[in-house]
Amino acid sequence: MKLKISPSILSADFGKLNQEIQDVGGYADSLHIDVMDGHFVGNISYGSVVVKGIKTKLPMDCHLMIEEPVRYAKDFSKYVDRIFFHAELFRNKGELLKAIKKIRAMKVKVGLAVNPDKPVSLVLPVMKEIDAVLIMSVYAGFGGQKFIPEVLKKARLLREKGFAGDILIDGGINETTIKAAKKSGVNVFVAGSSIFGKKDRKKAIHELREALK
Repeated sequence: MKLKISPSILSADFGKLNQEIQDVGGYADSLHIDVMDGHFVGNISYGSVVVKGIKTKLPMDCHLMIEEPVRYAKDFSKYVDRIFFHAELFRNKGELLKAIKKIRAMKVKVGLAVNPDKPVSLVLPVMKEIDAVLIMSVYAGFGGQKFIPEVLKKARLLREKGFAGDILIDGGINETTIKAAKKSGVNVFVAGSSIFGKKDRKKAIHELREALK
């Protein structure tokens, strides 16, 4: 399974967003977009108008950290390749499956996200119906937090249960934590501060790739 680096634009300078994206465009494998409503998580980010304006040839993942993901997914599905939302928002497997089918009908791939304090058992009953799982290794909503290593057991369990799709990890990814994540079965590494926090973005991505060897 290919190992991929996905810069998180939550850590980019919004004042020159497209320039920031161009700086990583030739070196990254995809872009990661966090959408926050100020309710499901405490922060607020950007809406579909900003996402529409992103100029890139890279595939885009959209993580909906919002209370009504199905309602708003359509606004983003026009511009992104894959949409992630949180399983704990739904009362049972039936409701979750309905949400997955509705978002898939928008002609995007579908993934589920798991916060640090939530069990991966939320995902296991529907893992054959989704394309990817996003494991949060910090608490969603704010960049620059410290990596929570305990979440790696979720990736190991998913692989043990036979999940063959992409497993992403987001939060505190650097040259050290990326190695531990890889060993646990993660293959897509979402990095924000460790890329956009450095002047030379090409070098920053190269260093992360070197750490994966």
